[in-house]
Amino acid sequence: MRILIVEDERRLAEALKRGLGREGYAVDTLFTGEDAELELEPDHEEYDLVILDVMLPGIDGVQVCRDLRAKRISIPILMLTVRDSTRDKVLGMDSGADDYLVKPFAFEELLARIRMLLRRPPVLLPAQLAVGDLVLDPTQRRVTRSHKEIALTAKEFALLELLMRNAGQVLSREQTQGSWSWSACSPTRSRGGR
Repeated sequence: MRILIVEDERRLAEALKRGLGREGYAVDTLFTGEDAELELEPDHEEYDLVILDVMLPGIDGVQVCRDLRAKRISIPILMLTVRDSTRDKVLGMDSGADDYLVKPFAFEELLARIRMLLRRPPVLLPAQLAVGDLVLDPTQRRVTRSHKEIALTAKEFALLELLMRNAGQVLSREQTQGSWSWSACSPTRSRGGR
């Protein structure tokens, strides 16, 4: 298994490289977000996993992750960071990371998380959905119509994604309840007054 470590703290990067090497992994190290993108965009299939620091100089780890996912690169990404707030964790995961580990951490925990990520079957990122000139990009959470962006709430986005994934099909109320709160809809606003 080949792992790419992107960590600007060189002593930590080298320590991780030595430790993972002793565990039988082939490890390469990079120190900037720019270098990570230059390496991974053409050659991501050479790696089984990326360990990505959040606080990198230049392009930070969150942006690197977003950029890779926007280019449909689905390699597992484990983020490392000193930021431990719930907001930071959510930001990391929403950017497309598969896991998030706060520094300092026990090396045994890192190994366990690596094993967990490598056991997962490859994930095929969803393609953009298009119905006519309406385009929904699940990875960027963007909707455009005639190339103009449409601002949607989280509920509206989820409902639209569900409907576009099932275009041409009739969906029951139960199928859509996870995406939309029907109790919020006024009966007088629905068709036929139902």
